[in-house]
Amino acid sequence: MPRTGPSGRRRFGATWWGRAWIHALEQRARLDPNRLPRGRTYARYDRVGAMTIEPGEVRAPVLGSRASAYRVQVRVRPFTDGEWDTALDAIAARAAHAAALLDGEMEPAIVEDLAAAGIDLLPVAGEVGTTCSCPDWANPCKHAAAVCYLIADLLDADPFGVLLLRGRTRDQVLAGLRGRRRAGDRLGAETGGLSRGRPDAGVAARDAFALTAARPARPGVPLPPAHPGPSAPLSTDPPADSGLAPSELASLAADAARRAWELATGEGDGGLGLDANADLARRAAAVLGTSSFARMVAASGRRSRDLVSLASAWRHGGAAALSVIDDRWDPPRDVLDDARTRLASRARLRIEANRVTLGRGVQLRYGRDGRWYRLERRAGRWEVVAAPDADPVVAAAS
Repeated sequence: MPRTGPSGRRRFGATWWGRAWIHALEQRARLDPNRLPRGRTYARYDRVGAMTIEPGEVRAPVLGSRASAYRVQVRVRPFTDGEWDTALDAIAARAAHAAALLDGEMEPAIVEDLAAAGIDLLPVAGEVGTTCSCPDWANPCKHAAAVCYLIADLLDADPFGVLLLRGRTRDQVLAGLRGRRRAGDRLGAETGGLSRGRPDAGVAARDAFALTAARPARPGVPLPPAHPGPSAPLSTDPPADSGLAPSELASLAADAARRAWELATGEGDGGLGLDANADLARRAAAVLGTSSFARMVAASGRRSRDLVSLASAWRHGGAAALSVIDDRWDPPRDVLDDARTRLASRARLRIEANRVTLGRGVQLRYGRDGRWYRLERRAGRWEVVAAPDADPVVAAAS
């Protein structure tokens, strides 16, 4: 959920990485300071659609003054191969940071390590460029500036995105670090480093867990963490002819970790009760707007538009939102009468079963959970487009 400040206004950067991006954007990238504030306003009012992050760029649709969205591209200068070699060598030289990356964590101290090696991980002057299909000649225009600010949300969700903006995927970076680690191990073996010293004999399990006066009782089972942790990265990449992409396996592992965390903490049921269609919607919602979405479309055998509709419904209301797409039933009469009265100002109002048509291509649907869902007709099908509300007036204005 986006952060808000004491004034209730949307703030950007909920984590160190998101805030570091904003600082680089405003203080180091040298973009026009007179244009950035207008972008903040656009970003705060949800004018930016789903963002797609690819090596060296972020693309997104942005709603402006016309009906169709403008196409925005924000580019960050990718590192050269030589710069990547320097960067990976610097990270590998710090064992703790390399281990953290291989465990799926990006420590902020990496920025300082790379700076000491002459590499700026976050952009500096001249390294951020924008394009937009709008007629505004300024760089950045307000639409592009809005996307610039919302990149902080992408980095809050996944700090590895800053590496992708510099040209390499998480899998490529980890493969580079694993290669350097293997090279180091081979060098150690060749120089006798692995044979030095006496191996640790360890402790027998029966001794470690023996309940005697000399030993404390076994520690209790630790509580689950406050948030699901990152999944362990693959020790090696899948075989080239397996048809499996490292990023897809990592995504499945991260999804399994989150579901296990929900079960362990009682925050959810892990989605174990979902049918195949609902589980597909849940997975599609997690990758909508990323390069993985196209691969999911191909693997599922569903049309892209269908999968977008499922993902949108899941994002706005989970399984309950999915059910209102096809569910047609008769709610209690007093519910419909109340909706008719409260929405009487609407010029065109038609009620059929649990569906209240507000105008051409716009409906409210009453779910079995007692909430109203706003749906719009898009590309020949009804899609859930907003979070539900118990008040039909609020749902209609979403």
